[in-house]
Amino acid sequence: MLAAKVNTETEEQNRIRFQVELEFVQCLANPNYIHFLAQRGYLKEQTFVNYIKYLQYWKEPDYARYLKYPMCLHFLELLQHEAFRRECVSAQVCKFMDDQAILLWQHYTRRRTRTLQPPDTPVPPTTSNSIQHPPRQP
Repeated sequence: MLAAKVNTETEEQNRIRFQVELEFVQCLANPNYIHFLAQRGYLKEQTFVNYIKYLQYWKEPDYARYLKYPMCLHFLELLQHEAFRRECVSAQVCKFMDDQAILLWQHYTRRRTRTLQPPDTPVPPTTSNSIQHPPRQP
């Protein structure tokens, strides 16, 4: 009976570890969070670098299917490189990564919308500047 209780605790601990690691990996999709980690010196600590290497298992399809923000896998890969970790301290680098991530999401969303629309449906304008207004009456 005691063995069954130990196994239940282990399963619960594994479930919690899975959730914590899933949340952490997904946080890596946010360049501002990576910048925060770099500013606090975490990216210089060998134990943290080892943890980032350990988290590479999230690239496997069995685990990646749980991710809502797949861009985190790209940043997880970049964090394997010391040069990238050094550059993450810079606010300019963080801003650039953030801008590029937003552009990618915007492009992906527009492209996905066009792909999923039936062929006879008109494509909505992509920006407010492209709305055609009727000519003014004198």
